[in-house]
Amino acid sequence: MLIQTDSYEKLLKNFRWEIPEFYNIGVDVCDKWAALEPERLALIHVDENQNPNYFNFLDIQKLSNQTANLYSDYGVGIGDRVAVLLPQAPETAYAHIAAYKLGAISIPLFTLFGVEALEYRFANAGIKTVITNNEGLKKLVSIADKLTDLETVFCIQSLPQKNLISDRYFRVVDFHRELQNQSYEFAVVSTKATDPAFLIYTSGTTGPPKGALHAHQALLGHLPGVEMSHNFIQKGDLFWTPADWAWIGGLFDVLMPAWQNGVAVVSHRFKKFSAEAAFSLMERFEVRNAFLPPTALKLMRLVNNPREQYKLKLRSIASAGESVGTELLTWSEEALGIQINEFYGQTEFNMVVSSCNAIMKTKAGWMGKAVVGQELAIIDDDGAVLPYGQFGHIAIRPTRPIKLANPVMFLGYWNNPEATEKKFLGDWFITGDVGEMDAEGYIRFISRDDDVITSSGYRIGPGEIEDCLLGHPSVLMAAVIGVPDALRTEIVKAFVVLDDTVVLDDTVILNDTAVLENSFDATQRLKEDIQQHVKTQLAAHEYPREIEFVEALPMTATGKIVRHKLRNL
Repeated sequence: MLIQTDSYEKLLKNFRWEIPEFYNIGVDVCDKWAALEPERLALIHVDENQNPNYFNFLDIQKLSNQTANLYSDYGVGIGDRVAVLLPQAPETAYAHIAAYKLGAISIPLFTLFGVEALEYRFANAGIKTVITNNEGLKKLVSIADKLTDLETVFCIQSLPQKNLISDRYFRVVDFHRELQNQSYEFAVVSTKATDPAFLIYTSGTTGPPKGALHAHQALLGHLPGVEMSHNFIQKGDLFWTPADWAWIGGLFDVLMPAWQNGVAVVSHRFKKFSAEAAFSLMERFEVRNAFLPPTALKLMRLVNNPREQYKLKLRSIASAGESVGTELLTWSEEALGIQINEFYGQTEFNMVVSSCNAIMKTKAGWMGKAVVGQELAIIDDDGAVLPYGQFGHIAIRPTRPIKLANPVMFLGYWNNPEATEKKFLGDWFITGDVGEMDAEGYIRFISRDDDVITSSGYRIGPGEIEDCLLGHPSVLMAAVIGVPDALRTEIVKAFVVLDDTVVLDDTVILNDTAVLENSFDATQRLKEDIQQHVKTQLAAHEYPREIEFVEALPMTATGKIVRHKLRNL
């Protein structure tokens, strides 16, 4: 745990990585607390009927030990890949912990994946065992003949009366029935901190997803960034996120770091995210710490006067995945009384930049500074560090080969050394993102490498324009790309999702004023009004010369805009 100071500089001065030679995530997040404070609250799981179920750390230890024994009985050993195809649920948590204790490699998988996405990951990782529910089982059954490495499917729900598949593909086991026969005791495998522990696939905004393999020490590597983004961990904290635990943001920015600190977590599966439901959940369980991706925040800002409607106990909000931007920062401070701490990282190298408004000022449009223990720079195409204020690659100082000095860094892409090597440029790990750094060390995200727009000699990042568009009263969501132009090389094009109150066939909102128009005139006038908004609020050369109104934006399951799909429209 970080020792709280009153300045970023003191935090840097006092910080040292302390990584033991032998370390196991399962012991650190579970068994440690079961021994120290067995009755300490670990999880409040709110089921689909809104009923809370409470688990202490001794409960989690017993369940994860039973699960590890069950895995072992069905042939899972050190280095085997165990997939967890479940939503936020108690079984999800202790299924991962059991794999860590066993020395296996856990693979979180998103429940909304289609069969093609599942088939690819099962084949690529050589997954031997999976724990899922009936929904996931149905998908696996439909591609059973293609899952050649899969041996066992544990299902957490009652199995259908009729056997769905032939045993020649894989066996299906009633998880909870078998779990009852397992011992509460389990001898945890002695793992080194650098031994592989989990494999998380990138969200794949371009090209096929790649499996980022992480060691046990990765949890320790996440802790400084998590603590900074939540203004340090305090007694009485309680974490929640709508982000699925299938993603590194849910699993290793919330669940595992909270438990490492002995802090309880609220879990619940939203069938569809609702701002009102999110506020109600936080009010009901007195959530103090929330990780809310920008997509969720954009929906939540549509709720009027949330502090008057809900009695919130929020102490900190962390956000990442897309740029937060000035509009959301201002809204949160005014509507919730909370300054958002933005942080930045990737599946491969997570939690490396963060704001921490407890010890540093928040700069709108800037993500924050390097997390303690990390060294970042903006570099050019040759790997040279650029002066302050220049656009370039956001780069992180790695250690090669992997040593204990930078524990949050991935071990490499699964079975893909060529792709791993491409992530390095000279002495730096390159993120694939463009950004800049100012003289104070604040870092600003501009865009993905391939999202930078070159127009009339200007290099333009889409994030700043998207943030400006959100400030228009008619705009709910926006995405910006560059499209070819003979004169200017590229021009800015915006795809806009309108607020529900905008009805183009009779009423359009122009600068907070409802105007009756015919459909064509209303659409054209609204586009012109949005363009003028960007010209006056941002810059004349950055306004979108083309605007297309759409019902929804293409996004990854983690809420990131997939701009290459917009280019193909």
